[in-house]
Amino acid sequence: MKWIGRLALLLLAAFLVTGGVLAAHILRSLPQLDGTVKLTGLSAPVSITRDAADITHIEGATVLDTWRALGFAHAQERGWQLEFNRRLMRGELSEILGSATVDTDKLMRTLGIMDMAKKQLQGLSSATRSALQAYSEGIQHAWQSGAVRPSPEFKLLGVQPGGASGQAWSPEDSLGWALMMALDLGGNWGQEFARLSAAQVLNKEQLWQLLPAYPGEKPASAVDLPALYAQLGVFAPKGPIAAASQAAPTALAQWSADWVRDMGILDGKGSNNWVVHGSRTASGKPLLANDPHLALSAPAIWYFAHLKAPAGQWHDGQAYPALDVIGATLPGLPFVVLGRTQGVAWGFTNTGPDVQDLYLEQLDPQRPGQYRTPTGWAPFEERSETIRVKGQGDVLLKVRATRHGPVISDVQAQYKGLIDAQRYVISLRWSALTEDNKTVEAGMLTNWAQTVPELKKAFTDNHAPMQSVVMADTLGEVAYQAVGKLPTRAPDNDIRGVAPAPGWLAQYDWSGWLPTNQNPAVDHASIEKKGWHATANQNILPPGYVHFVGGDWTTPERFERIEQLLAASPKHTRESLQAIQNDVTSLGARSLLPVLRQAQPQHALGAKALNILNAFDGQMKTDSAAALIFNVWADELTRSLLAPQLGKERFQLLYGKRHFRAAVEEILQRSDPFWCGSIGCSAQVSAALDRALRRISAQQGADLNQWRWGAWHPAISIHKPFGKVPYLNAIFDVRSESAGDLFTVNVGQYWANDAKEPFANRHAASMRAVYDLAESEQSTFIYQTGQSGHAFDPRSRRMAKAWSAGQYLPLQQNGSALHRLMLLP
Repeated sequence: MKWIGRLALLLLAAFLVTGGVLAAHILRSLPQLDGTVKLTGLSAPVSITRDAADITHIEGATVLDTWRALGFAHAQERGWQLEFNRRLMRGELSEILGSATVDTDKLMRTLGIMDMAKKQLQGLSSATRSALQAYSEGIQHAWQSGAVRPSPEFKLLGVQPGGASGQAWSPEDSLGWALMMALDLGGNWGQEFARLSAAQVLNKEQLWQLLPAYPGEKPASAVDLPALYAQLGVFAPKGPIAAASQAAPTALAQWSADWVRDMGILDGKGSNNWVVHGSRTASGKPLLANDPHLALSAPAIWYFAHLKAPAGQWHDGQAYPALDVIGATLPGLPFVVLGRTQGVAWGFTNTGPDVQDLYLEQLDPQRPGQYRTPTGWAPFEERSETIRVKGQGDVLLKVRATRHGPVISDVQAQYKGLIDAQRYVISLRWSALTEDNKTVEAGMLTNWAQTVPELKKAFTDNHAPMQSVVMADTLGEVAYQAVGKLPTRAPDNDIRGVAPAPGWLAQYDWSGWLPTNQNPAVDHASIEKKGWHATANQNILPPGYVHFVGGDWTTPERFERIEQLLAASPKHTRESLQAIQNDVTSLGARSLLPVLRQAQPQHALGAKALNILNAFDGQMKTDSAAALIFNVWADELTRSLLAPQLGKERFQLLYGKRHFRAAVEEILQRSDPFWCGSIGCSAQVSAALDRALRRISAQQGADLNQWRWGAWHPAISIHKPFGKVPYLNAIFDVRSESAGDLFTVNVGQYWANDAKEPFANRHAASMRAVYDLAESEQSTFIYQTGQSGHAFDPRSRRMAKAWSAGQYLPLQQNGSALHRLMLLP
């Protein structure tokens, strides 16, 4: 017994010592918020303060010092985020994560993000290059000084910042990250693939029923795509696509496969913004609201900062004005992306133009290594890439490109078994992959703008992604402008970018670029006349607009609800705009509720469910049983209507991040026998409700009073990569209950093909901000995690509950300092 007791004491002591060492290490790696730190490269001391809202205020003697200090702060707070993103865009994840992420690395190497970033860097002004250099040095010197210590992710994975090279960040990395944002928001190539895939089993009419045109519009192309592809012999002889839908061996590998598969899908990647003219506000000055909808991550994509520096001169003697800007920065870039200066505020939504086209490139077995062009056969551009893989040998990748761009069918698994690889490959043309892309330079210039005209001028060089920008200044001027470069297509381009086009026919090439002064816009007078202007990824083209922008707009439910709420009040305030941002009335649900209420379920809980649904007004609240029933029913109905005609594997490949709600609504309106089958649409509606009730009761029991939408709809901010690792995800992810659905202003996008949590909120308001141009210090913001990216720092989750509850924090340029850190030369 004595020996057992001694052993127990030894084990306890070892546990305590190990825990103490671990706790000490974690504490040492937390961001330092007070005191002094030396930072190489500064010309003078820089002050970094944090206020009560945890906003980081940086004030330097020069703009270069301020940008260098922002690099330091990003390294402090978001060091792992920077490291992961750097490896992601360079195609170097497998070096630390093993074979699970080889597919991701292959796609990134094929797109050539970093090669293009290096070329684009050379086309920027010396001022912008200086800004990127100072910012990169701030990150690099933060690590080299020892003032910033690696967070737990580095230790768990055995990674050093910057990897073997030791280069934690570089100016071209900033350009690369800007391209990654354009990749996430800037195209429709996934929609083109969906049309190609569906065209294998549907005719022309059925294809446009599955992927209908925007309400009130005709399909963008009149070409019979299924007939065209059949005539060309595009599809593989046997046609199965199961290879793309097979389950991956690990959760991390599944993430990688899904990420590669879903690249180019814009469904759900939306945002809201609106500007209210002073004639419709209580103060008489404009109000501006913005809530960008992006995939939820931990830490968040945004980092709020206030950047300040006096006027000065560049190295060449050219003057620059004083800098004083506050708002959302992106770790990886040295500027405020969304926010306000002392004089002007702005907010983005994704315009959703068609700036990506897929091309069928024809092969000839007699000419290996060549593809067909309008002038004959030409060799592929080829290069070799070596992907280092942890725990195994290197993977060699041959990257092919055509005159249009990279061959993506080589690296996206969904093409395997779909197209005849002996006869065709598919390449991508994308507007962002051009050497004259100066989006980052436009971002720098916006931070100095003080009026709407100055802001418009700053956005002139914005290239990609195209954004719908609302603007307002303290003088009372308001405006809307779509900023970015649009490709033009020839009149005989009858496919118009909606699906892969024959790459050997010159009529399908881009014919040039639309002059930026012809981009969609709404001036002050027009907004004043109406009282406001709003966008929510709907068709933003003004009446009579003659240029083709695209056809894959988001359906207008969010926009219509915003319009309803803005029209409902003669005078708006910050509080009324905040209430609109948090509105959870789903017009998408309201349009289908009459159909659901006619259901005749056989389930024992059917009568009670119908009673609840009869009283349901479409508000997707967390405590709503009706919201839960409706969304699960809509999922079950979508599956039963579409999967039999598409095939199970193809449906699973296309569904999830694409919801097909517009197709379902129109099928039910027509009582379409093709989609509803022999039992008819009414029976499909009832059977789907029965399945939904069985599915919910199996988890939440038979008491409908206890059913809650929030229980199945948590907002999950996913950590990369530990959000896919059991047990670690409980530490590194950030979860909170959330309201909303796919169509509410307070959006809650779920991915219904997710195996574990199909209704979890994955894509929502990544931040909310309301800017008051009468009292700028009364502006507000919130986002879903916190400033710190350190999972053991309480600040990393500080905003989660407030965000979920629809609350806000003050966005102040003159907030009182709670913490003060001085950076010394």
